[in-house]
This record gives sequence, structure tokens and C-alpha cells, in this order.
Amino acid sequence: MAKGDKFYFDNFAACTALSKQAAVYLVECLENYNPANFEKMLKEMHEIENNADVKKHEMDKALAKAFVTPVDREDLDMLSHNLDKVTDRIEEVLQRFYIYNIQAVDKSVIEFAKNLVKSCDILCEIMAEFENFKRSKKIQPLIVTLNDIEEECDKLYLESMRKLSVEEKDVLTIVSMRKVYECFESCADACEHVGDSIGSVIMKNT
Repeated sequence: MAKGDKFYFDNFAACTALSKQAAVYLVECLENYNPANFEKMLKEMHEIENNADVKKHEMDKALAKAFVTPVDREDLDMLSHNLDKVTDRIEEVLQRFYIYNIQAVDKSVIEFAKNLVKSCDILCEIMAEFENFKRSKKIQPLIVTLNDIEEECDKLYLESMRKLSVEEKDVLTIVSMRKVYECFESCADACEHVGDSIGSVIMKNT
């Protein structure tokens, strides 16, 4: 690996670490949920998201100046964009709780958030291996695990939406929580999409 190539892999690792930080913070917010703390929660989450944006901008600048890159420039840009989307989506979950002024949470949203932490853990493991992708035997099994977690999220989404429709009587709560669950599902999809993108990059370059 060329000396300058390490920047790209370090940047991706930093981005996944920030996604995990956001997911862990989301769990913390939901396990200790208090609508009176919305301002503090949103501020702290946005700081994490802003740090992720900084990493994305650093990647953009590096790619604009680079002559030779470890894989196609377009693939590096795609991965950077997809990684940034994970942290954006996690922030959006917390914003939905604020927008709809949700006053209480149940165990399903906490379970969803914990699944996001699992997904981000896997992404961190993948990125730790990524610079050695031509020799690594760990990345593909990790991508499969990431897909399995997304399937768990799909099941949780269906169960939660069904329960909401059957048991909840308040129309505003139904509408609000549907938006929240849809956002959680979008987060899980974003994580899986990063894994699938990495798989495609590896296939193109080995």
C-alpha cells in the first residue's frame, strides 16, 4: 500500500467510529428518555454528525487533489457518501422524536437502536480490515453478519408497525411512530448499503 493511501482507510475508519458513537448515544437517549432534555440531546447528536461531515469534506478535498488512489476515485467517493449517510440517518431518528414531540418510548425503539449499534460495530470491524481487502478473509463474513442484522431490523419493523396498528388507538401517535419506525428502517438499510458497497468495491479490485 502506498504511503498516501492510508489516509483513505483511516478516514473511513474514523467515519464508522463516529457512526457508532451516534448509535451508542441514541441508545443512551432512549434508555434515559426525557423530552425535557431534547435541546441537549439534539445538540450533542449534531456535534457527532458535524464531526462526520468534517471527515466527509476531508475526503472530498483529498479526492479532488489525488492523482492515484488505492481503488477507483468514484468508489472512494461512493463509500464516503454512504458512510456519511449512516450518521445522518441516526441523527434523523432523534430529530423525529423531537419533531413529533413524542413523550414516551417503548422497548421496541430501544431494541432498534441497539441493533444499529450492532451494525455500526460490524462496520468498524470491516473498516479495520479494509486496507488489506485483497488478502482479508474476514470482510465477507462480516458483510453477511451485517445483512443478518438488517433482516432482524426488518422483522422488528414489521412487528412494531403491526402492533402499532392493532393496539394503538390515538391517531397522532400512530402517525408519529410510523415515521419513527420508518426512519429506523432507513438507518438499518444505510448500514447494509455500506457493507454491500464494500463488497462491490472488493469484487471490482480483486
